[in-house]
Amino acid sequence: MSTKAGLHWNTHRVHLPNALTVLRIVFVPLFVWFLAADGGTNWRWRLAAAVVFIAASITDRYDGHLARRWEVVSDFGKIADPIADKALIGAGLVVLSLQGRVWWWMTVVILARELLVTLLRFIVIRRGVIPAAKGGKIKTVVQTVAVGLFVLPLPVVLDPLCLAVMAVAVVLTIWSAWAYFVAGAKLLRP
Repeated sequence: MSTKAGLHWNTHRVHLPNALTVLRIVFVPLFVWFLAADGGTNWRWRLAAAVVFIAASITDRYDGHLARRWEVVSDFGKIADPIADKALIGAGLVVLSLQGRVWWWMTVVILARELLVTLLRFIVIRRGVIPAAKGGKIKTVVQTVAVGLFVLPLPVVLDPLCLAVMAVAVVLTIWSAWAYFVAGAKLLRP
C-alpha cells in the first residue's frame, strides 16, 4: 500500500467516528419531531421516534469505540460526543415532560447536572481535563435505557417499570456528578 493510499485510509478512519457523532446530532430534531407528533399519543410516531433514538444510541456506542480502536481520537470528538449525548437525552426528557410522561423534577435534575458538569469542565480546563468517569458512562447508559423505555409505545401497565428505571437514572446522575465535582476541586486547589 502506498503512503498516499495509507493517508487516504487514515483520513476515513479519522472522519468515520466524527461522522457518527454528527449523525447523532442530526438525528435529534428528527427524534423530537417524531416523539412530539400527535402529542405522543400515536404509537406509529412513537415507534418511529424509538427507531431514530435507538439508531442514534448505536452511533454513540461506536463513534468512541472506533476512535479509540483506530487511535484517531480527535478534539472535535471529545467536545461533540458529549454534546450529542446531552442533546439526545435532554431533548427526549423535555418532550416527555411536556407530554406529562416524565416528571419535570427528574428532567430538571438531569439537565442541571449536565449543565453544571459541563461548566465545571470549562472552568478547570486551564489546569487539566476531567476525564469521563466510569460512573458517568454508566449514568449515560441508564439514562438512555430510561428514555428509550418511555419513548417506546409500551402498554401503560409498564409505566411503573419505566419510572423505576428513570429514578435509577436520576440517582446515578447525582452520584456521578459528585465524582466530577471531587475531581474538579482537586484541579482547582492552589
